[in-house]
Amino acid sequence: MKPSFGILTAPMQVGYEDILRVWEEADAVPEIEHAWLFDHLMPIGGDPDGPIFEGWTLLSALAARTERIRLGVLVSSNRFRPPAVLAKIATTVDIVSGGRLDFGIGAGSRPSHPLARREYDAHGLPYHDQADAVAALAEACTVIRRLWTEDKPFGFDGAHVRLTGAFGNPKPVQDPHPPIMIGGRSSATLRVAAEHADLWNIPGGGDIEDVAGRSALLDRYCAEIGRDPASITRSIFLPVDYDKPAVTREKIGEAVGAGFGHIVLGLANPYPDGVAKWVADELIR
Repeated sequence: MKPSFGILTAPMQVGYEDILRVWEEADAVPEIEHAWLFDHLMPIGGDPDGPIFEGWTLLSALAARTERIRLGVLVSSNRFRPPAVLAKIATTVDIVSGGRLDFGIGAGSRPSHPLARREYDAHGLPYHDQADAVAALAEACTVIRRLWTEDKPFGFDGAHVRLTGAFGNPKPVQDPHPPIMIGGRSSATLRVAAEHADLWNIPGGGDIEDVAGRSALLDRYCAEIGRDPASITRSIFLPVDYDKPAVTREKIGEAVGAGFGHIVLGLANPYPDGVAKWVADELIR
């Protein structure tokens, strides 16, 4: 199967007009099929006190200014918003976009990343260990899908999510629901992906054998629950080096060779003029 290519513009240390320009350019380049933001509330690179936009609000604005590309957040922190609220936000974006949302979600808490940790404290959000965060992710995926698909109110009494009279109206445009992308590399997260994901994403750019090993572990977890591993599209994030396109092309080739059919190319800012066409010409074609 021919791989699909997209771009990611991290909404930090950059202005709205700059991101909008790149997305509108990408929308006019057929080789670029999807575009992504990330989900942080404070910068995780550059000036720690620099500007950063909230991902879902920005995504809705970009959805209204584009027509063709699929779009999403790579990936939402399950710890930033209650799952039922996130389901409502995502439904709104799917409707605004005319059914172009790919719904990305992950456990959120990252104990190994101090700059990510501080945003929880700064916004009064609970910060849990990995086991707790992954268990909460599994429950979130369950209730979000139910809110998107069930036609009557329901209750849910989990260890992490408790809902009474939950009901989603309107429903997303996409039937039965927007594709669910789960991001992460831990074994526990891969088990959640095996059960819930339509796409699974992992950061790349390093040792291809490592990410291929993670993909093989996902295969195994799918087999354990009787799911066809091929039903989960393998997605990889690869940073782009504007000065060394051949290096990026090599990484793309390795990823495709390892079975990754969904390639997200991370664009650093400042974005060169015509960067979307450059991506198509230098990296995709």
